[in-house]
Amino acid sequence: MGNCIYCGKPAGFLRKTHKECKQKHDQGKSEIVSLVGKVGSEGGDLKHLESSIEQVAANSFVDSESLRALVASGWEKAVELAFDDGLLSEQEETALSELKEHFGLSQQALDRTGSYSKLVKGAVLRDIMDGNLPERMKVDGDLPFNLQKTEKVVWVFQNVNYYEEKTRTRYVGGSQGVSIRIAKGLYYRTGAFKGERVQTSETIHADTGLLGITNKHIYFAGPSKMFRIAFNKIVAFEPFSDGIGVQRDAQTAKPQSFQTGDGWFTYNLITNLAQL
Repeated sequence: MGNCIYCGKPAGFLRKTHKECKQKHDQGKSEIVSLVGKVGSEGGDLKHLESSIEQVAANSFVDSESLRALVASGWEKAVELAFDDGLLSEQEETALSELKEHFGLSQQALDRTGSYSKLVKGAVLRDIMDGNLPERMKVDGDLPFNLQKTEKVVWVFQNVNYYEEKTRTRYVGGSQGVSIRIAKGLYYRTGAFKGERVQTSETIHADTGLLGITNKHIYFAGPSKMFRIAFNKIVAFEPFSDGIGVQRDAQTAKPQSFQTGDGWFTYNLITNLAQL
C-alpha cells in the first residue's frame, strides 16, 4: 500500500495521492500565482504577500522549490495583467521591479516565456511615447553599423530574416521563326520571338542578420546585404505579426520586410521613433 505524495499518509492500494490532497495542492498553486500576480501588477505590501503565500504553501503541500517557481509564474502573470491595456505605466514597472528584487528572482527565471523581455520592451515604448530616447539596451561588443553623429542605438534584433520583392519576367507564346522570300535567290529569316511579356512579383528571402534601430535609421547587416534606411525616406509602414514591412520614397524602390519574431514591438518601436 502506497503513501500519498502530499500528506504522507496511506493512500490505498496502488495509489499515490488522495483526491482531496491533490485538489488542495492544485488550488494552492493557483492561489499563489494569483496573489503574486495581483500585487505584481498593482503594487502592495510585499512582506504581507510573502507571509500569505508561505501560509498557502504550507496548507497546500507546496515545497520551497516549487513555491519559488510559482512566484516566478505569478510575476509572469503580473506582466500579462500590466499589459491588459496595451501600455506599461511607470507604476506597473516599479511594482514588477520591486517584486523581482524582493524575492530575488533572476532575469533568466523570469524570461522563460519572454515576460522579462516584454517588460523591458514596454518600458522602451513608454519612454519613446513620452518623447524620451531610451537607453535600456546594453550591447556587448561592436556593432557593424556606421552611426552618424548624435545617433544612438535604441534596440538590436538578432537573427532577423530580411525579405525583398523581386519582379520576374516571362514570355507567353512565341515562334520558332520563319523564312520569307524577298527577292529571287534571297531569303530573310525572322528571328524567333518570345511572345507576350508577363511580369510577376514575388517576395524572396535575401539575407539573415542584425537589425539595428536608432533614433534616425533602420540598419541591417548580414553576410550579403548591408544598408540603412532613414526614417524620413520611408513613406509607409506595414505591420506583420512577426515583423514589419517598409516602403521607401523612391520611384524604383520595392517593398522590404524584416522578420524579427515580435511584430507588436517592432512596429510600435519604429513608427514611434520615426515621429520623434
